[in-house]
Amino acid sequence: MQPDIVVIGGGTVGSAIAYGLARRRQKVLLLDGDDGDFRAARANFGLVWLQGKGVGMPAYQALTRQSISLWGSFRDEIERETGTRLHYEQNGGLSFCLGEEAFEKRSMDLLRLHNQRGEGEPDWEMLDRQALQRLLPKVELGPDVAGASFGRRDGHANPLRLLSALHAGILRHGGRIRHRAHVEHIEPVGSDFRLFLGRETLVAPRIVIAAGLGSPELARQIGLEVPLRPARGQVLVTERLAPFLPLPASGLRQTGEGTVMIGATKDYIGFDTSTTAEAAARLSHKTVRLVPSLAHVRLVRHWAGLRIMTPDSYPIYSQSESHPGAFVTLCHSAVTLAALHVETLAEAIAAGSLPESLSPFHERRFDVPQAA
Repeated sequence: MQPDIVVIGGGTVGSAIAYGLARRRQKVLLLDGDDGDFRAARANFGLVWLQGKGVGMPAYQALTRQSISLWGSFRDEIERETGTRLHYEQNGGLSFCLGEEAFEKRSMDLLRLHNQRGEGEPDWEMLDRQALQRLLPKVELGPDVAGASFGRRDGHANPLRLLSALHAGILRHGGRIRHRAHVEHIEPVGSDFRLFLGRETLVAPRIVIAAGLGSPELARQIGLEVPLRPARGQVLVTERLAPFLPLPASGLRQTGEGTVMIGATKDYIGFDTSTTAEAAARLSHKTVRLVPSLAHVRLVRHWAGLRIMTPDSYPIYSQSESHPGAFVTLCHSAVTLAALHVETLAEAIAAGSLPESLSPFHERRFDVPQAA
């Protein structure tokens, strides 16, 4: 197959775009790396989340809302096509508040975000301790829990099943996937792009760089400066338990298999994916303050991964002005935004230009002259 579009990066972002392109009958080739790459999916918590998103950037809240509105139909379609259950549930989500001061601050922060949006009814509410306890009848809350914010549109999914389903969907629609494919260099040649993979070269009229932390070097070769830094996230996983936590929470959720995920830290220490006893202790201490009974549960796994973080934490969606046909897509909310990447973003890339709604996410927003 001579590809119409090559997507560089087989993580959740690149795979969602490639799946969306393949559904639109584009001849798409997805270049995946190998297990030695810094895969952000390793630290993905699996939340499909709206509450609290978009402080200072209304466009990001709108983007997140759009994706969540598409998630249900996206789930139905890809499960039907691939037979892979994503375990997606959208029954709402919680953000626990330890202490009255934290409860008041959370309320004010969400109200400020709602006022920033300037329209519609709030899709969240603050639950005091009694209301929260009624919502979680099988959970004995710690004495420090004052309540929680409840996001009506929040939910969660299995991120590894999502990635597997996207890969299966790409193949089902006639796309191709190359594993252990490392792009060393990109060379614009006329209106095409030549990709150098060791001794092999590929040529395509359009490319999408979605290579996570490997993107800045590649983006520079097509005229885009993409500022990124790695954020290490550490996550704990417990043994399987009988269902007791019916809703996901920021930092605490019970999976469809019964395990409880506890997370996640955010450390800016470079490209270090090691786990630390200090992080495990900190996560465990906070969890026991929320749900004391979890103190007696066995931890079975502790891992770390590197998230993709821009200076303002929001995504980058750009097309090169000097080399049209070359796109860069980066974000750290790959699961939440997966449905939007499959639909809106893939459609725009197939058409050859990004919509005006994505202009706030161009990396030029970081080109602010430094004060003398």
